[in-house]
Amino acid sequence: MNDRISVDIQGGVADVRLIRTDKMNALDNAMFEALVQTGERLKAEKGLRAVVLSGEGRAFCAGLDTSNFAAMASGERSGGAGSAGALVTSNRTASGANRAQHAVMVWRDIPVPVIAAVHGVAYGGGYQLQLSADLRFVTRDARLSVLEIKWGLIPDMAGMALLRGLVRDDVARELTYSGRIFSGEEALAMGLATRVCDDPREEALAFARDIAAKNPDAIRAGKRLLNLMADGDQHALLLAESVEQTALIGSPNQVEAVRASLEKRAPNFTEA
Repeated sequence: MNDRISVDIQGGVADVRLIRTDKMNALDNAMFEALVQTGERLKAEKGLRAVVLSGEGRAFCAGLDTSNFAAMASGERSGGAGSAGALVTSNRTASGANRAQHAVMVWRDIPVPVIAAVHGVAYGGGYQLQLSADLRFVTRDARLSVLEIKWGLIPDMAGMALLRGLVRDDVARELTYSGRIFSGEEALAMGLATRVCDDPREEALAFARDIAAKNPDAIRAGKRLLNLMADGDQHALLLAESVEQTALIGSPNQVEAVRASLEKRAPNFTEA
């Protein structure tokens, strides 16, 4: 894992970087495994307040390693309708994800905010990976694409589940059918980026540090509710709002937030 992803945690903020720079952080088996292992580790990390996910070198993530497509072209990797049953039903997580989907969804499941800092390219699987973040900070000239159609495929790393809540239905269809490359500026206009900035990683780290100064109980409760809101179950969301707020009101960190605000001082929170 150390040759695919680096993790540096300071002040409750995890600075996570894809470091396969010679391949523009492309997704091979080792990278998939590193994404899953790192995400699972951070899900259980004590004192974690926020995560920044970025790529070193020239790109965020160029997508699936091209050696996989070479294997498909040679017939080494075969599929077709007859093989679909086992693929669909085997090796799924409790939430229904296969390994490639889990490498993306594990970041959504981290209980604190995740901010993707995107530069260079985010193509195909790399594009789907950054969709899993709560927020996406991108450079103006970043190049993004739902690129799978180029290879005769569809997005299959949770991209459909994540895209549906971000853009209009017709926009999702146009991007999926065309596979066209669009800029960070256009991503912002479509609702696929949170903000455009010159240095996404530095802005993401600054934003993460700001989150880390907030009541960690409320931040985690907010993420649970926002994830539930994206799932579209109104009844469950209304009930969850009441449950989460009841648990927060009068809790030590909530009381400390009020006192610190009234006393015009920095809060001193206990760990979530």
